Amino acid sequence: MQNKSLHNKANRLNHEKSPYLLQHAYNPVDWYPWGEEAFQKAKREGKPIFLSIGYSTCHWCHVMERESFEDQEVAQMINERFVAIKVDREERPDLDSVYMTICHMMNGMGGWPLSVFMTPEQVPFYSGTYFPKESRYGMPGLKDVIIQLYQNFKQQPDKVKNIEKNVQHALDQAFHITPSTELSEEVLDHTYSTLFKQFDRTYGGFGNAPKFPRPHTLTFLLRYYDYSGQEEALNMVTKTLDGLAAGGIYDHVGFGFSRYSVDEKYLVPHFEKMLYDQALLGIAYTEAYQVTKEPRFKKTADEIMSYVLRDLTHPEGGFYSAEDADSEGEEGKFYVWTPDEIKGVLGNSLGEQFCEIYNITDHGNFEGKSIPNVIGIDLQQYASSYNSTEKELAEALDHSRAKLFEARKKRIHPFKDDKVITSWNGMMIAALAKASRVFENDTYINAAKHGLEFIETHLIVDDRLMVRYRDGEVKHLGLIDDYAYMLWAYLEMYEATYDLEYIQKANHLSENMFKLFLDEEGGGFYLYGHDHEQLIARPKEAADGAVPSGNSVAALQLLRLARLTGDHQKEEVVEKMLHAFSDDLAKYSDGHVYLMQTYLLTKSNMKEVVILQGMNNGMKPLLDSLRNDFYPSNTTLVAVSPEELKEVAPFAGDYTYLNNQSTAYICENFSCHTPTTRVDKAFRYLKV
Repeated sequence: MQNKSLHNKANRLNHEKSPYLLQHAYNPVDWYPWGEEAFQKAKREGKPIFLSIGYSTCHWCHVMERESFEDQEVAQMINERFVAIKVDREERPDLDSVYMTICHMMNGMGGWPLSVFMTPEQVPFYSGTYFPKESRYGMPGLKDVIIQLYQNFKQQPDKVKNIEKNVQHALDQAFHITPSTELSEEVLDHTYSTLFKQFDRTYGGFGNAPKFPRPHTLTFLLRYYDYSGQEEALNMVTKTLDGLAAGGIYDHVGFGFSRYSVDEKYLVPHFEKMLYDQALLGIAYTEAYQVTKEPRFKKTADEIMSYVLRDLTHPEGGFYSAEDADSEGEEGKFYVWTPDEIKGVLGNSLGEQFCEIYNITDHGNFEGKSIPNVIGIDLQQYASSYNSTEKELAEALDHSRAKLFEARKKRIHPFKDDKVITSWNGMMIAALAKASRVFENDTYINAAKHGLEFIETHLIVDDRLMVRYRDGEVKHLGLIDDYAYMLWAYLEMYEATYDLEYIQKANHLSENMFKLFLDEEGGGFYLYGHDHEQLIARPKEAADGAVPSGNSVAALQLLRLARLTGDHQKEEVVEKMLHAFSDDLAKYSDGHVYLMQTYLLTKSNMKEVVILQGMNNGMKPLLDSLRNDFYPSNTTLVAVSPEELKEVAPFAGDYTYLNNQSTAYICENFSCHTPTTRVDKAFRYLKV
């Protein structure tokens, strides 16, 4: 993990546990971790700060390290003029949020590595992303940037102070919310229309290259389809999921998705695999199967879970963060093939078949080699040309794939970031729990339970969620994302098991969330808690990035929890959140699709289903449907006796069995149907 090849003396990062920081522990740059020691040195020596934020599986972070941070000349220039601080964005999303916002304000864009030049008071006066060592193609080089910014800091303090003042003002404005919009259902149709215009009808997905999977956009569209009956909403989902599964963004040999593709076809990815993508795409494919019952969506969901359980699972049950794009210093080297390599493993006949179907050619599609993909491939058509059925061909290809996977294991594997991040684990637990109930797979629920036990054992300290665990060390106070995603995990665990203890845990977690993060006056949740280190700004965000925001996830899960338990105070918190972010929802709805799911839910016919399941098991067909089919606006409580319900849902404490038989109570829009022991009648209530 640590690169000692060019510089044998360790810097201060050598004492850290973050894989990203440890990758830089033997750079000649005199790196400090974020902390008071670095700030005091900057103030004492009158130096500005160079803040570099990245993550361990980031390709361009590696490039900048090789070009500049391992270079003695550049390192000396930094060390003489700046106090250098390295931050792992996955461990400190709070810092990343604040300084990435500034980068966007200064440059109109952002990304990683994030390079920030700031005063000892932590306020930036210049920012950017990747800088090459030398200036080229109109891009400033790091050497020139270092010299010029240091001179500005020393020789033009008034100019720097003015920039600092403007940045602080702009930052305060960026996170200050003053809603003026009254939302109406038209915003749902507007969101759909916006996505419809962005949709790529050839390859699926939205917008132009580079293309990200955007699974939360897909889960919004599934709910919009359920709400509106708009067939094109479902078509956008299925076309995109098919495009993703066909492209090189999907690892056809070992399974799992890369973070994004650089082209519109989903052919050429940046090859890093992130836990959060597996979790969110796993949910999207599972829900697409619920809606369509198409086996191909179940197959991809199962393969995603298989990859995570095989390659990203801690021995004690948590889930690792990511796998790198690079191996042996080359991006994608682990994943690409030549025809000779394929034939060397499979033999000529099977090898030619695999190459033909998976587009493995002599000229290649990525730097002279080939990324396996099946873009534009009709397996049924190929089956007839091989005088076999589609099923027989699929089985033969899977046999070939398994052989190639075994051969690929002998290659030098990309680096694995083995830290366990609470928020991402919450997503993965939710995905496994959902897949376990939809596919009736005990392996998934057992893995979800072990993952949850890991979080509860290692990442809760004095009733406080923490951000990450690695190598025995727990670090950083949990943020709203950690609480929101764990709330999601508890609710999905409940729906998968109907164990009421998960609702009790969800309730407890939500109460702590209110105490730590809630803006009682303005609505919504701050990114970090009142017990956290105070930064130059306290973000409160609802926009989605690669993952849904903590606020948007919290809103949807709190609404589900409120309906499960009858807790109207939680519903009022959600209502206030929607009002707080109403301007953002109205003006930039496609950037807030997860929060839009909450608003959509408030406009749907939400049904609260309570089932007293007696010995006769009379409601089993109803329960099976509720577990396996798509009911995004329903909540379901199941118990053997009313007494069990009283603690979690007092409103259901007076419910009783009718005629000593399993009984269903179904309510919607604050009105209840007559309780019934007849499954057919319960289904009618459910479907109206």
